[in-house]
Amino acid sequence: MNNIGNPKKTSLYNQHLKLSGKIIDFSGWLLPVQYKGIIVEHLHTREKNSIFDISHMGEFLIEGKNAESDLSIILTTDVTNMKTGTCRYGFILNENAGIIDDTILYKFTPTRFMLVVNASRTRIDYNWIIDNISNETTVTDISDKTAKIDLQGPLSRQTASICFANINFNQLKHFYFTEIKWKGIPLTISMTGYTGETGYELFLPEDAALELWESLLSIGDVEPAGLGARDSLRLEKGYSLYGHDLTDKINPYEAGLGRFIKRESGFIGAAALNTFREKKQNRLLVPFICEGRRSARDGFTIMNADKAIGRVTSGSFSPSLKRGIGLGMIEYEFAVEGKELICTDGKIKINATVTELPFV
Repeated sequence: MNNIGNPKKTSLYNQHLKLSGKIIDFSGWLLPVQYKGIIVEHLHTREKNSIFDISHMGEFLIEGKNAESDLSIILTTDVTNMKTGTCRYGFILNENAGIIDDTILYKFTPTRFMLVVNASRTRIDYNWIIDNISNETTVTDISDKTAKIDLQGPLSRQTASICFANINFNQLKHFYFTEIKWKGIPLTISMTGYTGETGYELFLPEDAALELWESLLSIGDVEPAGLGARDSLRLEKGYSLYGHDLTDKINPYEAGLGRFIKRESGFIGAAALNTFREKKQNRLLVPFICEGRRSARDGFTIMNADKAIGRVTSGSFSPSLKRGIGLGMIEYEFAVEGKELICTDGKIKINATVTELPFV
């Protein structure tokens, strides 16, 4: 929920201040955008491993004998063929196939699930789900009681093995999760993340977050990273950000995410989505790379010659490539690799070229 004028704090807020984190208001939460610096934290994550406080994300427990069938209506994900102990990326769509949110669903049992949603969409998603499920299914918002710490980077498996010595992390595959007790604390660990690196997302009670945070930081080569590095890391891999690259006016095909739609019917928005599937898109989200270090920002107009053909939805300096990169929604006929673009805010002009993903 976006708490305008009354931002919330995670249970690690004082720890962020102690570590000299620069705090910003993000989706109604006071969170660190950086500690030592965005580029430093970005490169440390790419080369070693970092931890991120992502406790602002929303989590719902969805339970009941009809949970599978109800979720199959709410989500584009085919829930019925999910294995227990797996998680899956998918969308909540409106009737027009616009993306209400992008989510990750965790299947504990055929009657018990956890849905992870974006912070800014938590209340909207909750109300939508409640309005579209059967009376036999219960939805419990556990967001305020749940902390989430992400451990990301090429050394994260080594770090996790030290911290959680009773788990064989070589057997925990991508988009699988496990439930354990760590120092008597219930902990869900999934091999997922938003950086494109090897990594894990750790869910636990919010009052136990500090103990885990400090335990991870006590292990060599682990550093804290803020939202700034998380954003540049996700963009280098071409991951979309809700509210920028995804909105309820954009469908998955326009967003270039049609590969995640594995079925043609059974979910809200399917009929409209099939119409988009069958016809040529009018627009498409494309990745672009800038000529130099300057990056185009969200809202910049995208031009081809003298014609406005779209707008930038995400843009950042890439610490790995040392060039500006971004995503933009443009007219379909220009969505061709190698197509030359100009990104402008009316004052500056940045030459760019349509490329392919991932950037890194």
